[in-house]
Formats: sequence, structure tokens, C-alpha cells
Amino acid sequence: MAISDHDAMDRRQDNVLIVHWHDTGRYLGVYGHPDVSSPRLDRLASEGILFTRAHATAPLCSPSRGSLFTGRYPQSNGLVGLAHHGWEYRSGVRTLPQILSEHGWYSALFGMQHETSYPSRLGFDEFDVSNSYCEYVVERTEEWLRDHEVSNPFLLTAGFFETHRPFPRDRYQPADATAVNPPNYLPDTVEVRQDLADFYGSISTADAAVGRILDALAANGLDANTWVVFFTDHGPAFPRAKSTLYEAGTGIAMIIRPPTRMAMAPRVYDELFSGVDLVPTLLELLGVAEPADIEGISHARALLEPDGSAPVRDHVYTAKTYHDSFDPIRAIRTKDFSYIENYAHRPLLDLPWDIEASPSGHAVAPLVKAPRPERELYDLRTDPAEADNLLASDGTEVDDAIAADLAVRLHDWRQQTGDVIPSDFAGSRIAARYIETYLQIYEKTLTSRSAIAADRGIEDEVKHTEQ
Repeated sequence: MAISDHDAMDRRQDNVLIVHWHDTGRYLGVYGHPDVSSPRLDRLASEGILFTRAHATAPLCSPSRGSLFTGRYPQSNGLVGLAHHGWEYRSGVRTLPQILSEHGWYSALFGMQHETSYPSRLGFDEFDVSNSYCEYVVERTEEWLRDHEVSNPFLLTAGFFETHRPFPRDRYQPADATAVNPPNYLPDTVEVRQDLADFYGSISTADAAVGRILDALAANGLDANTWVVFFTDHGPAFPRAKSTLYEAGTGIAMIIRPPTRMAMAPRVYDELFSGVDLVPTLLELLGVAEPADIEGISHARALLEPDGSAPVRDHVYTAKTYHDSFDPIRAIRTKDFSYIENYAHRPLLDLPWDIEASPSGHAVAPLVKAPRPERELYDLRTDPAEADNLLASDGTEVDDAIAADLAVRLHDWRQQTGDVIPSDFAGSRIAARYIETYLQIYEKTLTSRSAIAADRGIEDEVKHTEQ
């Protein structure tokens, strides 16, 4: 449908409601998981635009959210590690609430944010981050929607702690473990099935909470002029998902429902979409000029006026540097191929603490000790699970040529964004320094994450070539 000039003017007065979750990836019924109960988000997708190829810029919380709220890559905005480990935005980096405030929007945040240790820096006019569990967030959001008297358009953000580990039974009713369908990257054991069932229970609780927020929006007559945005920050907290650059690690759920007054037909958006694209897309949807430092690309016209023209993107970039350890990885992904470069000597999986301590983490522990390859290439058309690395010893000339092209594009992006990766020796010590306070607070013991290969259980004879 064509968008009239009058409606474009109306959009400059539209509100935005953002709801975001932890560690869920695309584990919703609407994304082909019939064993997951998420009726309210499935319904939201049926009323709006469902993104099927949205990817986080990073497979962990703060760097991913930093891109989603600034439109800039982690190495550009400075948030290359977890905020609670001490990482922060660089000076001068502006967030979505700060940008919108310059154009007359009023902004409020209730619940979870994971971008900074100092929420006042984010630019919200008001915020309450005292409790991030969905029940509290919903109550505060419902109250605000009912009582708000802001004459300006608003940006309202509701962040849930769900569905982060742990999944305590006194908070979440587990799903039926016998009905769970484990993904192919996890072993199908009783313990893994129960772990997934507990995870699914937290999804159901959070899904119902989203429904309450949507009901409150409609009850207060605000759905007619409010863009509703739902997203998850990265993949679920299971081995070979969160903290990896595979599809299961960076693939995120994203749903955008236009204001109901626009009467737009629901649709599925099958094009590649990066976390850095959200801010420029929202700004164009709202008729706001895009700042010059934005690194993402707007998809607004493709969303509003689908006409079969060339896709906005033919590739996305993803990155990981610091999680609970220094683990530098970069990747480029097209619709057909995924190419990954590993810059430090690590086992197949370097599990973050929450996954390492989980039943699923225990189940895979004996299986992930082999050394990780320096480069990986997967044909997503025939191998969507990314199980067969085409750059193994039997790789073909065609595979090598595809990898070489993707490697050049990845290198160019790193150059353009000022992506500097420290040596393994320096990076490991930087990581240890940043998490020292965290370890003291939670009385955790640092596991073996030494820069020395032998300390990590990797054979001494494996040689590392500097990239």
C-alpha cells in the first residue's frame, strides 16, 4: 500500500512501545516451535510484521542491546562486553531515547536495561529499573499507560528479566518435558529436555505479561497511533546458541506492529535484518532525520511499501569479543552462507557461566573440548544447522573461493568500523580485570580461561596462525 503525505505527517506524532526479552532467540510458536506456548506474541505477529532473518550484532546481552538502541556496532559504540562487568558506551554515543527526545518525544523505561551501570545516562525522561521481573514491569507499564498525561508522543520501553536463567519452579510452571523437541545442536537426554521445559515455562509467563501490556495499550485507546516493537536480544542460554555466532546464537525474534489506524495487512519479512538497523528503521517510520553516525540501514520503505525491489541487505555482520572470558570471533552471513573467523585458540565451545552450570552445559561438556577451527564456512541452503564446516580438510576450490570473498568483505567491515582485537594475552587479562568486581560480589571462582592453550585443555601441538 502507498503511504500518503498526510499519513506521513501523522507518523511524526506516533508513539513507540518497545518490549524486549533476554536470551530467547526465536523460541516462539510463530517461529516454528509448536512445543512452545506463546499465544500472545503469535497473535501480535499475525497483526503485524514478522521478521524471520533478524540477527543481533552480538550473541550476548549488552553488545546486542547496545546496537539495537544506538544503531551502531559494538566496536563503534564501545559496548563490547557486559555492562555489569564494567563496559560502557563511549562518550558522545546517543541512544534511541536521546535521539527522539531531540524531536519532541517523551521517553520512559520500566524494568530491564543491560546497556549501562548508570541508567540515567540512557536519556529516558523517567525510568524505574528497580525490578525487572515481568509482573512488576507490567504493573508499572499498565499504570503509566492509564495515568500518563504527556501531550507529546512517547517512547515507552518495557524490559523483562525473563527468559534469562535460572528458571525457578516457584516462578515458572515448566512445560511438559515429554512434549519438548530438542534442537539438533543439543543431545536428546532427559536432563536436556527438562532444562528446555523449564525454559519454555518462563517463555509462557513472559508471553502472558506481554499480552497484558498490549491489552492496556488498547484499553487506553493508544493502539491506533502506537508502533509496537518486540524483540529478543540474542539466542537462548543453551550450548551452541547464546555466546556463539551460529544462527542459534545471533538469530533473534522481532515483530513490529504498525498503528492500527494504518490498517496495514500483516506480513512476513524474510529479508536479512541487523540489530543496527532497528534505530534507523524506527526513525524513518516516525519521520525523524537519521543522525550521521548511524551505521545501520533503514528498512522502513521496504516495510511500508513492499514492491519486490532489491533487498535492503544481502548480508549481516556479527561479533563477539568479551563474554565471561575473552573469546574474539567475527562473522558475515548471507542468505546462503555463514563465514566465521576465530581469532584466539579456544575449544569448540567456550561456555559462559550460566550455560556451563546448567544441565545442558553438563550434557555437552565432554563433547566440546576439541580445538576450534580458525575459519568456518557453512552452506545454509543444505546445512541450516551449520554442522558441516566446508573449510575442513576436504573443502573444494569453490568453497575456498566463497570463503575468500566473504573474508574480504568481513575484513573491509572491520576496517570501516575500527574493529581492533587485542592479542590473546592482552584480551584475556582485560577480561579478567573487567569481571573482577563481578566475581567478588557473587563469590564465584574463575574457571580455567587462560590464554595458554594447554590450560584450556587444548593439545599443545595445535598451532595458531595470527590473523
